[in-house]
Amino acid sequence: MTERLNNYNQPVGDALPEWSGARLPDAPSLQGRYCRLERLSADRHAAGLYEAYRDAPDARDWTYLPSGPYETPEAYRAWLLNAEMQRDPMHYAVIDASTGQPVGTVALMRIDAANGVIEVGYVTYSPRMQRTRLATEVMALFLRYVFDELGYRRFEWKCDALNAPSCAAAARFGFTFEGIFRQAIVTRGRNRDTAWYSIIDSEYPALITAFERWLAPDNFDANGVQQQKLGTLVAESRAGR
Repeated sequence: MTERLNNYNQPVGDALPEWSGARLPDAPSLQGRYCRLERLSADRHAAGLYEAYRDAPDARDWTYLPSGPYETPEAYRAWLLNAEMQRDPMHYAVIDASTGQPVGTVALMRIDAANGVIEVGYVTYSPRMQRTRLATEVMALFLRYVFDELGYRRFEWKCDALNAPSCAAAARFGFTFEGIFRQAIVTRGRNRDTAWYSIIDSEYPALITAFERWLAPDNFDANGVQQQKLGTLVAESRAGR
């Protein structure tokens, strides 16, 4: 790669003469084959989400989240009433297309439209959608939305560096590990080192091709078992195969 130099012979980044910023997210819903994302509403989603989360045998899914678990439907609804009013994070409910019921929530957050940076976070999936096609399709819907429709340059994933499942999910979805911010925050009265991951706009076309191939109905047999792994398809797409 040729190094760009300014008038003082100093190396500088690529020029972006056409850049004018990205759009703020405002979609009321995003429709996929297996799921739909709807802007979070306590009236529409609280009861169904609370029941979906109750399928879990214990509270371990809440360990690395900033709030929860919620002991009563009223406590959870109160949290949703506050969350639905926020623009950053902008929370969405995940609706299972086969049942029409909410099965999890996720958010777009730390929205920096001027610099084209946005993060996915508050990933709170019930057992009804964990390790299903829905969980992967959520990421495909967000990738298309933030890169194709809103024009962002960078899509981030951050998590507790000790949260092994979240780190593994970021890698599976094609995010690049960028390092650990030590002692980044204090949460629930304990230290959190934060692992940073990202996808940038130049990587998006190959990644979305891999997601589309994985989500295609013919990638699953009659029992719903995947024929090709997403990680394999990501690697192949990046290699131009």
